[in-house]
Amino acid sequence: MKLTVWTYEGPPHVGAMRVATGMTGLHYVLHAPQGDTYADLLFTMIERRGHRPPVSYTTFQARDLGADTANLFKTALQDARERFQPQAMIVGSSCTAELIQDDPEGMSATMDLGIPIIPLELPSYQRKENFGTDETFFQIVKRLARPMDRTAHVSANLIGPTGLGFRHRDDIVEVTALLEEMGISVNVVAPMGASPADIARMGAAHFNVLMYPEHAEAAARWAERNLGQPYTKTVPIGVGATRDFIQEVAQIAGVAPKADDARLRMPWYSQSVDSTYLTGKRVFLFGDATHVRAMARVARDEMGFEVVGMGCYNREFARDIRALAKEYGVEALITDDYLEVEQAIEELAPEMILGTQMERHIGKRLGIPCAVISAPVHVQDFPARYSPQMGWEGANVIFDTLVHPLVMGLEEHLLHMFREDFEFHSEAGASHHGGAAKLRAVDAAPEPDTAQPGAAQAPAEGEIVWLSDAEKELKKIPFFVRGKARRNTEKFALEKGVSEISVETLYEAKAHYAR
Repeated sequence: MKLTVWTYEGPPHVGAMRVATGMTGLHYVLHAPQGDTYADLLFTMIERRGHRPPVSYTTFQARDLGADTANLFKTALQDARERFQPQAMIVGSSCTAELIQDDPEGMSATMDLGIPIIPLELPSYQRKENFGTDETFFQIVKRLARPMDRTAHVSANLIGPTGLGFRHRDDIVEVTALLEEMGISVNVVAPMGASPADIARMGAAHFNVLMYPEHAEAAARWAERNLGQPYTKTVPIGVGATRDFIQEVAQIAGVAPKADDARLRMPWYSQSVDSTYLTGKRVFLFGDATHVRAMARVARDEMGFEVVGMGCYNREFARDIRALAKEYGVEALITDDYLEVEQAIEELAPEMILGTQMERHIGKRLGIPCAVISAPVHVQDFPARYSPQMGWEGANVIFDTLVHPLVMGLEEHLLHMFREDFEFHSEAGASHHGGAAKLRAVDAAPEPDTAQPGAAQAPAEGEIVWLSDAEKELKKIPFFVRGKARRNTEKFALEKGVSEISVETLYEAKAHYAR
């Protein structure tokens, strides 16, 4: 754990909250100080849920540390049981409460509350949020699920979607539709929308669809060993992956594969002349391992982009992403430090970033378009509309997500190219406000240079000065590579001992780096 301005993952107890918030009939008692209640806002403000997370806090204060904080936990547990009447409860400590070692797991075991009490051991100083979701769901399934007779009709459990998940709500709808097209019904969706009673009947399904390995792989492996349920390995994000997923499900379930892809909008565009603008665009990917893996395939094989870098922040999947990066001929970046990610992006100078909310901010600073493809995300990526990432409609949404930043970037570049045009100059205002436009005379004489010849000061040693003609020429370069061109030219000038960059210097630098 470290102090930082931004973080990709919270502590593991936030992962446990995501599981509890997604479920019904489950309550989470968290041994935590007063300040740790901030996590409620993640769900009510960012995800815009209509109800608070089902979490009770002991909320001990500094003055309580010299007294009996353990008794505070017991009281909170008893009160939550009586007030909320849940089917089951999970208990644990926040990162701060972990330091006082009150052992809420052990204390809850001594209390007979008449319902299952599931203790969580989430090491806050070694692991993070995604581990918290995976471990919490695993412990719930391990405690409640049991072998039972299979459903008469072929059925599957959808496992992995949680509260605060990136498009999880809509992915459930899309994957359910894919299964129903093949005659497979859904037995249980969990954690999202499931109650402890639903978890208890997970064993009736014939197999599990592992939608998000970060959140449910441990439970999937346990169910395979103890309930005899195989689970899918393909995540259906993108056209190719969706087709592979259908084939895998058909093989597991022993049914005929059916793929009604009539809703797809991307194939016709990929065959059109307009799509050539996108071909070969250099992209950098960063996020959780599941979405980076899926989007790398979409970017290269379905959009024709060139993947110049990739990485993930969840170290549990570092080996997988390193192996994937090797296949793409790039070096994987495994880090949870956004400053390292920013440095990598700056050095690679891609034409587009596929990342998280963090990379959106990095892209704004560097002037590089960014499409958000992975958590963590902010409120704008929890849309009220239907916007999945999985299945056929998910492929359409991804298509829009990737194309729009580049197309709008092209429009911006074209407007910039014609910035001296009589109609599109900087003083003209918005082009759709025709009546307010100010036309510039085409033959207007340029403003005289009133600066005195001796007024300019000589640059200090090691300082680079751009002459006005060179600045104008630099602005003709597309905005998404302009920063790299400026940095390369300044580096070239320093190496050559040139303190003033002229148009000639700019083109000499271009020729030097083009070799």
